[in-house]
Amino acid sequence: MSVRTLPLLFLNLGGEMLYILDQRLRAQNVPTDKARKVMNDLISTMFNKKFLEELFKPQELYSKKALRTVYDRLAHASIMRLNPASMDKLFDLMTMAFKYQVLLCPRPKDILLITFNHLDAIKNFVRDSPDIMNQVDETFRHIIEVYGCLPAGEFQLIRQTLLLFFQDMHIRVSIFLKDKVQNSNGRFVLPISGPVPWGTKVPGLIRMFNNKGEEVKRMEFKHGGQYVRAESEGSFELSGDRVLTLGTNMYSASRPVETRVSGALKNSSLNTKDNIAARTLAKEELNFLARLMGGMEIKKTSGPEPGFRLNLFTTDEEEEHAALTRPEELSYQVINIQAAQDQQRNEELTRIMGEFEIHDQPQQSTSKGGYSNRKLMPGGKEQSTAFPHLLPFPKPQIVHTHTKSLHGKDSDL
Repeated sequence: MSVRTLPLLFLNLGGEMLYILDQRLRAQNVPTDKARKVMNDLISTMFNKKFLEELFKPQELYSKKALRTVYDRLAHASIMRLNPASMDKLFDLMTMAFKYQVLLCPRPKDILLITFNHLDAIKNFVRDSPDIMNQVDETFRHIIEVYGCLPAGEFQLIRQTLLLFFQDMHIRVSIFLKDKVQNSNGRFVLPISGPVPWGTKVPGLIRMFNNKGEEVKRMEFKHGGQYVRAESEGSFELSGDRVLTLGTNMYSASRPVETRVSGALKNSSLNTKDNIAARTLAKEELNFLARLMGGMEIKKTSGPEPGFRLNLFTTDEEEEHAALTRPEELSYQVINIQAAQDQQRNEELTRIMGEFEIHDQPQQSTSKGGYSNRKLMPGGKEQSTAFPHLLPFPKPQIVHTHTKSLHGKDSDL
């Protein structure tokens, strides 16, 4: 697995999250000033300099549970609130959209173009906020610096790492189903037409060479597709024509997104004996994240501006129904934490959290605790974490935990 994958995964999933939230803010007729504040707060938090410095350090991927927890924290970094059912749907849409993009990526290196499409759209969200725009541009430059010189083999390894991350997710998305790019079993349909990867030729010709490297014979065959040669390569610069459309906003046109959970979960890989060890590991990781979250101190909103709830479903009744009918193995239950006090670490935690405008969080643990920027692994080893400001590390004493699986979902969005 590539240790350079996490930044691309986080930024692309974050871009999809912003697309979805922007569409729902418009659909619910949220006042423009509130919608702008939400988008600015989320993007400012997402592109915080110290956070990105940790994010870009070579490290293994987080699990789906870990990332889901981080995006839950990120989504509530402003005055907007999401119910658990809406947060579940948000994460499902994010992950399936990016999975589709990775699968259809012509070349492994084109994952960068997908990332740049997301960043271009994010810049458009904050075009009236120069300071936040500079944060995004700085991330652009850092990506070009880190990934611009990587060989093709490293990009192939990054793509394989991403596909391994997504391989058990077969969530049916109504937009994909209507466009006939996804089957009813949640698997995507790969096209047999369109431009071939840049620098390659249209299939249909076999050339044979002798031991001297001389061409001795040609044969043509029918490939069964309608391929064309790529006219140009997308721009890998700070600005320019990306050519590739993967990663652009597919919610720019108002399209309803329906959600229901199918009964196919009983066949999920999560319900097989082969995955007992994986579920145990996921439970341990969620317990670890819960200890981190339990020590967080959320700033109270000092201004008079009230918060509001965003619904990712068409009606409140649909959201309530989704919460009631969601299979238990896909649920997220509260984890109760009792953390030890550590004054020195709490002061450092307050300093880090002071860099963000994170407002009142509903039903958050009131426990306090210290933190560390190191992730304690089994055996007493430490590993750097990419989310120090979102996930501070306390000295915990776990009182009670409930964890449920996230992988292998099979639902309709």
